[in-house]
Amino acid sequence: MLKEFKNFIMTGNVIDFAVAVIMAGAIGLVINGFVGDIIMPIVGHFAGGVDFAELKIVLSEAVMDAEGKEITAENAIRWGKWVNTIVNLIIVGFVMFMIVKAYNKSKKPVEEAPAEPAGPSDNDLLAEIRDLLKK
Repeated sequence: MLKEFKNFIMTGNVIDFAVAVIMAGAIGLVINGFVGDIIMPIVGHFAGGVDFAELKIVLSEAVMDAEGKEITAENAIRWGKWVNTIVNLIIVGFVMFMIVKAYNKSKKPVEEAPAEPAGPSDNDLLAEIRDLLKK
């Protein structure tokens, strides 16, 4: 069983998959940083300086005691974070599209094999058989 597991792990597909997962995590961090630190401030600027992450509908305010400690947390629908997530998804999708498009352009085009020469048609074969029978 240990030998089977070793063979499974050492196959190219599993190793390729592991590398892909690690690279996806790294690329995800880069893209999230790009979106959060570069794109979202630009979007917020053009939206009138609004930080979408802070937009919410408060259902019930936080309850504080006399000393200012929070007894009950605020209950709110944080729709701004959801908008940020949607914008993030669109940007990440676009960036991934551009990466795949660049990768596909960089690959060598696959040349098609030349077509096999067509053999004689049925009529030619029948004519040849007829001619052989006449002899």
